[in-house]
Parts: sequence; structure tokens; C-alpha cells
Amino acid sequence: MIEIKPVKKVNAVFEAPPSKAHTLRALFIAALAKGESHLLKPLLAEDQMIAIEALQQFGAKFEVKDDLVIIQGTGGELSLPEKEVFVGNSGVTARFMVSLAALCPEGKVIITGTDRMKERPVKSLLGALRMLGVRVESANKDDHFPLAVFGKTFDGGETTLKGSVSSQYFSSILLSAPYAKNDVIVQAESEVKSKPYIDITLDIMKNFGVEAKNKNYSLFSVKAGQFYRGKRYKVEGDYSNSAYFFAAAAVTGGKVRVTNLVRNSVQGDKIFLDLLEKMGCRVERKKGSVTVEGSILQGLEADLGDYPDIVPPLAVVAAFAEGKTVIKNIGHLRFKECDRLNSIATQLKRIGINAVVGGNDLIIEGGMPHGAEIETYNDHRMAMSFAIAGLVVDGIRIKNEECVGKSFPNFFKELDNLY
Repeated sequence: MIEIKPVKKVNAVFEAPPSKAHTLRALFIAALAKGESHLLKPLLAEDQMIAIEALQQFGAKFEVKDDLVIIQGTGGELSLPEKEVFVGNSGVTARFMVSLAALCPEGKVIITGTDRMKERPVKSLLGALRMLGVRVESANKDDHFPLAVFGKTFDGGETTLKGSVSSQYFSSILLSAPYAKNDVIVQAESEVKSKPYIDITLDIMKNFGVEAKNKNYSLFSVKAGQFYRGKRYKVEGDYSNSAYFFAAAAVTGGKVRVTNLVRNSVQGDKIFLDLLEKMGCRVERKKGSVTVEGSILQGLEADLGDYPDIVPPLAVVAAFAEGKTVIKNIGHLRFKECDRLNSIATQLKRIGINAVVGGNDLIIEGGMPHGAEIETYNDHRMAMSFAIAGLVVDGIRIKNEECVGKSFPNFFKELDNLY
């Protein structure tokens, strides 16, 4: 457990950590690519290291250095893993791995993860893959991990997929689709959540030489016979993890500048800056950096169906705002590393803030938070978000703070810069 020390008014400069989403997708694509790839300044946190270890079982070769990962790709000619493939509690790795495993030679690939991973949904993805010829079996009727995926069964064709649970299902199919036997067409059955993450997937696919068509997030298609080409790829800074620094400026009334951010990035979580402006902060965007200066905060209403990862830091900022904040259309947060929707509400109540879950919405009444022990549920975003509250309030103690290793291992060391 770590106790966060309050600070009067922050005035600091940070470098944005590398993008989690970009790094994971680039690792999978480079593993499938023909030739050698160099990933410059990647994120090397828990999820990425799990992905690297798993992808090596399929025949890709990785050399990990400080700010560089060198990958010898398979050219789509994967090896059949000799043992179970462990994906930890990384939803991206787990879901991407299911489609990729179907490209293996004939044989069975067992994919498993942590206890929490075995609870997280994957049924819609498996149904869509089965329509594309993929043979995949689960030991339980609810289609949860562990799974057995049979190689050489990704035939391609047309399929339908629900968009209401996770955009990762779409990204999983799209990433491996170039190596299917036939063209792949994916029809979205319902409104797709977290669309910007699909944008990231398509952008990196294009960077590595594969075109995928997106028709209004309702129809996606990938021509067979394309292949990824190895290349040098610099991973951009992460708006999702930079949100905690911006939140620090907002709640303390201080000033924070974050460098290493791409202004025209397809990352959807840069919308956090627009939300802070609406709440009363001053935001200055320059090429390569963003500065946020806090002020008196006002509650707001926002639909964050496409931006689930910034809900936790926004909820903590809302705790210090005047009036009510309503965060709408976020029911899919129940299926993250923990049930984030109810967990956020529970921990806000623990620090004295009235927070209510109403259907798929979170309603927060701003007030005067007080100190408490924060249960993180082994969820990195819970730990980092509520740590920001401790910059203002005495007695905020974060349990199991090591869980930030999933996406931002140096988070608490970076936070020390505020003092």
C-alpha cells in the first residue's frame, strides 16, 4: 500500500509514456510481417511482455532493448506452439491471439489466462470466427477461456459481430484477416463501442502495408493475399495514460505540460482535453505537447461510449467539481480488468462522494472528498485515477499499487515529479 502526499499546486512537465494500444498492435503485426521490424520507443509493461512471450511461441523472434524491440517476423508462416499460450489478464493479447492461432499449421493451440481473464467475455468473437471457418472450442458452455483453437481453419468469408461489448473483437479479426484463405467481411450487428481503437488498428495495418476498408463502422473488409512488411515504426505517446497528469492539474488548480504527444493522433482519448476545457480548465495544444492549467471545476454530461479508458480519471476529476457529472453509455466498463463501472462508484463513495450507477450511466455529485484506503481490484486504471485524488486530499492510500505495472510501471515514480 502506498499513501499519496497532497501537493498545494502542481507545476510540472512530463513526457507521455508510449502508447499501450499502439505497442500491442504493432507487436502482433510485426510478428506476422515478412522481414525485420524495429519498434522504436515501445511500451514495455506487463501486457506487452506477456504478448512478446506468447508470440514467440508462434515462431516470431524478439530482441528487447531499452527503447527498441527488434522483431523477426514469420511472414504469416506460424509455428504450432508446443505448450499452452498464457495471456495473463490482457484482454487485447487474449482476443488478438484467438484469431492469430487459427493461422497456425494443423493442430491445437490452447490459450489460457488468469482467473479474471477466464471471466471476461469472448463469446461474440468466437461466434464471428466460427462463421469464418475457425474451429474453436471452450471447456464451458459460455465460451470463456481457456480455449482450444485449431490451426489452418481461418477460411475467411462473411461474418457478423456485435459491437456493444468490445472493439477488440473487430481488431482481432482484422489484424489476422490478410492471411485468411479468402477475403474477410465483417458486418457490425449493433453500434460499435470504442471506435477509436479500431482506427488505431487500421492505421497501424496500413503503416505495415495492408489496406482494410471501413464503411461507417458498420462494415469492414480485408482482401486476402495481402501481407505485412517489416519496417521501422516509432510508437507515439499515450493520451490515455497522460490523462492522469492532466487530471492532476485540474484537481489541484495547477499547471502540467506533457510532451511526446501527436496532435493529429487517431487516439480517441485525446477527447479528455476537450472535457477538461468544458469543466473549466485552460488547455493549450502545440506541436508535440499539451499544457493544462486547472481552475474552478464544473460538472458536465458526456457520452464516453467510445472512450472507456478515460472514465476513471474523469470520475475522479468530477469528484472535485461543482454540481453533477453524468458519464453516459459506459456499460461495457463492467467487462474490463474489473467491473470498472461499479468499482468506480464504490470507491468514490468510500472517499465521501455520492456516486450512483444508473443502467449504463455513472452519476457523480461533486463535493469535498476525504481520505480512505482505495481498493484497486488489481486494476491499473483504478490505482492511477484515485492516486490523483490524493494530490488534494490527506489520507488517500492505494492498495496493491503494483498493479500499475500492467500499463505504466513508472507511474508512481513519475508522480514524484509533482513534489
